[in-house]
Amino acid sequence: MSDRPLPTPARGAALHARASGNGNGQLRRLLRYGHVFATTVREILEAKFLGEVTPLPLSLPQFHLLKLIALNGKHQVGEVAELLGVSSPAASKNIDKLVRLGLVLRSTDEDDRRVTLLAASPEGRELVRRYERLQAERLAPVLERFRPEEIDQLAHLLERFSVLLIDQEQSDSTFCLRCAAYCEEHCPVGHVQGFCPYDKIRERNLVASESAGGLT
Repeated sequence: MSDRPLPTPARGAALHARASGNGNGQLRRLLRYGHVFATTVREILEAKFLGEVTPLPLSLPQFHLLKLIALNGKHQVGEVAELLGVSSPAASKNIDKLVRLGLVLRSTDEDDRRVTLLAASPEGRELVRRYERLQAERLAPVLERFRPEEIDQLAHLLERFSVLLIDQEQSDSTFCLRCAAYCEEHCPVGHVQGFCPYDKIRERNLVASESAGGLT
């Protein structure tokens, strides 16, 4: 018998068959702990930690927007709805809230007066820094219980599983931010889609802004 792995569809079918015949099969266990992991990230690493670093009434989508701006520089107002995958009114509502709270500043683009830019205020940047410091402090005792190579392997497996699932579903959505604003060059999710939605939106708006500036 060959030691080579089964083709991907056959392997998936075999896994499904084992899971169907056994309530504690691999697929059931994978789905269970996948949900547990996703909920832990959302409820502890995001919602709980955010509540500990600020008393401000911020929703997670609003904080994700703030983090995106704080970590990656100025953004045009028109980019926000596309980047978050929401309607323009919903994006405006989130922006207005962040501005009222003093976490985001609006300004006019000097090269194109029609364009409004968003930047994190000093208070907004400090909030993101406090959040990331708290994450690092609270995760340190957990990560100390793993060998460095285990952490690397976990990150690799999470990336591989996510990319394969996204690739299989062939999503044509331009909305991304699956990395929660931790953008990096050569993003594997962007590679699967053929482009990074975040980079594409920003590049398109930059070209449009430069063209408008050249006409003035």
